[in-house]
This record gives sequence, C-alpha cells and structure tokens, in this order.
Amino acid sequence: MTALDTTPGAPGTTRAPRGASPLLRLRRVLVPVALLGLLALVGCLSLAVGSVALPLGEVVDAVLGARDTQAHLIVRDLRFPRTLAGLVAGAGLAVAGVLLQGATRNPLASPTLLGITSGAGFAVVVTVALLDMPATYAVVAAFAGGAVAATLAIGLASTGRDGLSPIRLAVSGALISLLLSAWTQGLLALNEANADEVRHWLAGSLAGRDAAAVPPLLPLFALGLLAAVLLARPLDALSLGDEAAVGLGQRPGRVRALASLTAVALAAVAVALAGPIAFLGLIVPHLARFLVGGRHLDVLIASVLLGPVVLLVADILGRVIARPTEIQAGVLTAMIGAPFLIRIAAKARVAG
Repeated sequence: MTALDTTPGAPGTTRAPRGASPLLRLRRVLVPVALLGLLALVGCLSLAVGSVALPLGEVVDAVLGARDTQAHLIVRDLRFPRTLAGLVAGAGLAVAGVLLQGATRNPLASPTLLGITSGAGFAVVVTVALLDMPATYAVVAAFAGGAVAATLAIGLASTGRDGLSPIRLAVSGALISLLLSAWTQGLLALNEANADEVRHWLAGSLAGRDAAAVPPLLPLFALGLLAAVLLARPLDALSLGDEAAVGLGQRPGRVRALASLTAVALAAVAVALAGPIAFLGLIVPHLARFLVGGRHLDVLIASVLLGPVVLLVADILGRVIARPTEIQAGVLTAMIGAPFLIRIAAKARVAG
C-alpha cells in the first residue's frame, strides 16, 4: 500500500487525495519568499513612518547605534518596540487562527470569534488593573482567560441537534465576547485610575509598547510555533474527516485538544503584547490558504509572515490617517475583518 499525498481544502471540506500540481509546488516556494521580502519592507516602513517621518538613512543609523539624536530616540525607544510587538503578535494571532480552523474544521473559527481575545483581555484587566499585580502575570492571566472563554463558546455551540456548525460557533463566540466585554467595561468603571490606559490597550494597539516586555514571552511563542509545525500533518489528516484521520493513525480528540491549547497560548502572547486585535486570526489564514493551497504546513509558514504584515500595515495606516493623533491598529483590522466575516459566513451557510 503506497502513501498518498493529500492536499486538504478549506476547513470544513473533504477533498480526495491527489498529488500537488507543479504550479502549486512552485507557489509553496515563491510565496513565502515574496512574503518575507514584503515583511522586511513593511518593517522598515514601521520604523520610518509616523507623525515624524524619518529618512531611511537616519533609520539605519539609529538602528546601528547612532545615539543622542532625535532619530535614535524615535526609532529605538518608540518605533522599534512597537514593530517588534507587531511581529510577534501578528504571527501569534495568525497561527492561532490556522490551528483553530483546522481543529474545528470551521472556516469561521478564530481567536476573536471564539471569545479567546475577549477572555484574555478580561483576565488581563482583572489581573493588572483591578488586582494591581505586576505586568509579568499578564500572559498567564491571558492564557487562562482565553482558555475558559474558548471552552464556553465551543460548549455552548455544541448544544442542540445541529452540533458544532460554523454559524452556531460564531454566534456562541459573539455572545461570550459581548458578555466578557460588558464585564470588562464594568470593572473599568469601578477602577477609573487605570481606565484610560487600559481602554487604549483594549482597542488593540501597538503604541507605547515596551521592548523589555517581548523577550520573556519569546520562549512560549517559540514553543507555540514548534507545536503548530508538529501539528500540521495531524491537522491535514483531520481535514479528511475523523474516520480517515483514525485510519491514518491519528487521534482526533487529542489533535483537537493540542491544537486548541497551542492556539490559546499564542493568542495569549499576542493579547499580552498588543491587546485584543480583532479578526486578524480570521483573515490571515484564509489569505494564506488562497496563496499556497490547503496543506497546513504551507498555510502556517505563509501565515507566520503574512500576519505581521497585516498588523504592521494597519499600525502604519493608523499613524498617518489621523495625524497628529493615531487610530489603533485593532480598529482598522476590525473595519477590514467585519465584511470579511460576513462573506465567509454567507459562504459557510450556503455550503451547509
């Protein structure tokens, strides 16, 4: 019996195994290279563009160590930390979306729609703003809050005769998110001292990030990416259906649990750094799947690069649209993601 090369389709679909076409194999190589170049370009723009525009030469000098200049203060103290946070948060949310869509076989699954970002944000507000605990506890609180919110959303969506349908999951996640958002606003009303700062963070923003906050989160972020890569083949098998996955030697329940925990961990890192960025984990996996096909390893590689691109572009646009003030990146991703969600939900309803 020979092994078959499977090329799964979008979440929620089952496609017959077949070999990848030469064009698809070429796309799997060229698209990541192009995205890497695009990410480098956007990263440079993130350091150069803002309320004070800097020539590229001054940016390079500031990065390489020219001190005691205005460019150094702007780049090293303000823009470099927010760019670094955007790289990690964008990649974390994008990979979390890939894992959740693969684990649930649901095109609407994402950290936002499962209530993970709202749960994580609520837990961080309770920990940092209400209990006045150190910010180092933020990622632990975000992980716990995201895990509880996702469990509630999936449990609520699983009730009833129809089972875990895409629409039910979206509605359940929206209900959990609304409930947690209301509780969050209530807590902020009781603690006005930290309300303004926390509300700015809850909108999803890279502004005011501290570069020192990123290194402690990198081990968990790296472990999450490694786990996602190891889960790629099991998720490919899961996309063919539970019976087929069992026949290929996989345990669907364990794969779903590991993928969900990894997604919550990555989303927790992102929320701790940038706040609840809306819809990024929904948009990027679909764009990546369009570019490189349905194999999860290819989608993960593309999403790791495309997620930071989308988040940093939103952050750059937010700096220049309303100068001298800024629009939070999370506001712009929500504006883009809402119509994207409606389109995917309509397609899922027709397919159902």
